[in-house]
Amino acid sequence: MEIISLSYPLEENGYSRTEGKRISVAIGHFDGVHRGHQNVISEAVRYARQSDMLSAVLTFSPHPKEVLGHGDHYYRSLTPLARKTELFAALGVDMVFVMRFDRRFAALSPEQFVTEVLQPLRVSHVAVGFDFAFGSRGAGTPELLVELGGSVMSVHVEKPLYEDGRKVSSTLTRESLESGDLDMVSALLGRPYDITGTVVHGDGRGRTIGFPTANLEIVEPYVAPRLGVYAITAWIDGAAYDGVLNHGMKPTFNKTDVMPVMEAHLFDFDRDIYGREMKVQFRHFIRPEQKFGSIQELIAQIAADTDKARNLLATH
Repeated sequence: MEIISLSYPLEENGYSRTEGKRISVAIGHFDGVHRGHQNVISEAVRYARQSDMLSAVLTFSPHPKEVLGHGDHYYRSLTPLARKTELFAALGVDMVFVMRFDRRFAALSPEQFVTEVLQPLRVSHVAVGFDFAFGSRGAGTPELLVELGGSVMSVHVEKPLYEDGRKVSSTLTRESLESGDLDMVSALLGRPYDITGTVVHGDGRGRTIGFPTANLEIVEPYVAPRLGVYAITAWIDGAAYDGVLNHGMKPTFNKTDVMPVMEAHLFDFDRDIYGREMKVQFRHFIRPEQKFGSIQELIAQIAADTDKARNLLATH
């Protein structure tokens, strides 16, 4: 899959598609690549294969709401760009256009978006969600996109998707993750939520109490799950290992405020993995983080958490 970085105006990129196959493109930020997003993207891929076109995704970086001042928390993503493009590839997309979202691009009228972005990219088919908005101040609607496409660019508008009576959306996914409702998160995404980082040295306390942990250093700006204890599956060098993970402040030991940390105890595992990349899939929320009165109480609770995690992972 080819990944192409763009900014407006396109001619300043030196990028041109004056020849070659025409494109069927899914357009959106697609944070989370949830099941609703997957339907939009799959439609673009289906149409491309049916019509001998290239399939593409046109996405934006950074998040439009971050640029337009509608919430600093949009700096953190359910799927940072690298993870998002992996998921696009898994859906069969041929190419990804990553458009830099800045105020210059945001000021485009809906008509300019079509004539100065989509047409130069040789787009013949567009797939968007029912709530897609484009152009300055979100003035463009799916209905206007159909009108502007005319006879040279067909438009598919995907209907909303519902889960347990609630609309599948990035916002609902964020809210469910931050409340610890992993069943809802997995239902919305169609997969467990995952975060990737590098295993680094911690304070070594876990090994001294019989539960060695892999401490995860996370560089990408992920949306973090609720503080607490989770049953997880960790992926290292292509192999999966079940375990239990604490995401929190370690209140039993810390006396001052620090940043939350993620430390995972992997079952039946005894390898040196410092410096290795590890992907963590959050499978089940076990309990909120809590402070214990003694090390013995903490050890007993970790043992109970481990047993619960094993049982949950074995039966689900």
